[in-house]
Amino acid sequence: MGVVVTAVGGPCRGLYASTPVPADWPEQQVRVVSEDFSPAVRSVRYRMLADGVKQMIISVPLLEAGEEARAVVTYELDRAAILPPTDPTSLEVPKKLDRSLRIFLQPSPYIESRHGGIVRFARDAADDLDGWAKVEAIYDAVREKVVYTNGDLKGAARALTDGEGDCEELTCLFIAACRSQGVPARTVWVEGHCYPEFYLVDGDGNGRWYPCQAAGTRAFGSMPDQLPILQKGDNFRDPDRPTKQLRYVSEFVTGSAVGGGGKPHVQYIREGG
Repeated sequence: MGVVVTAVGGPCRGLYASTPVPADWPEQQVRVVSEDFSPAVRSVRYRMLADGVKQMIISVPLLEAGEEARAVVTYELDRAAILPPTDPTSLEVPKKLDRSLRIFLQPSPYIESRHGGIVRFARDAADDLDGWAKVEAIYDAVREKVVYTNGDLKGAARALTDGEGDCEELTCLFIAACRSQGVPARTVWVEGHCYPEFYLVDGDGNGRWYPCQAAGTRAFGSMPDQLPILQKGDNFRDPDRPTKQLRYVSEFVTGSAVGGGGKPHVQYIREGG
């Protein structure tokens, strides 16, 4: 993963790029195999956004006409399958949340957890239940309500109204319904797909995230698929785009031509082996 920038038609300067890269998670361990940084690259650094996205930040002061700047890292990822807990009846909805978890009770882009229809939907499905049973009732209600159909992104509220959507709509509606019932939930982004996680605590107050497959074969509290995890979360503020609220952090690049002649041609690298 990484970025390749070429100065086309003349020199370019002040090039800056950021791109998401894999991070360690309890079910994923990441190891750097090799780094390919060309001489034009002044610096490469990393930062985390909201403990959910790791970004590689690349700085290139100047590229002469036709010159290429390359910053590509090869990773090795080890993924583990997540199995459901042996005794889910002991798990509860947390009564107090650490500050880092409170964002997962708030609305996010396309996850309208305070929408009246979603609040009523979640209440009808699970208001008289608690813990694992509450979340599982929401999960089953979402899968019964929304028929899987490929289409444009429309979010939780529209999915509830239309009764159809793809993996993003099913995930958005499940997360929104959980949040409306006080259950922290978030999106897990993998290549070409997404699924939700929800957060419960045991009798000692120890918390853990549990995944489920909102779209596709039923898998609640477990995740048999082992695709590389790219990001976790759905409510980000990226310093590169400070005015935007993001559900997914994409690539970013900026720079300028020297004397009006050049134009940076950018290629983002994301290849799996």
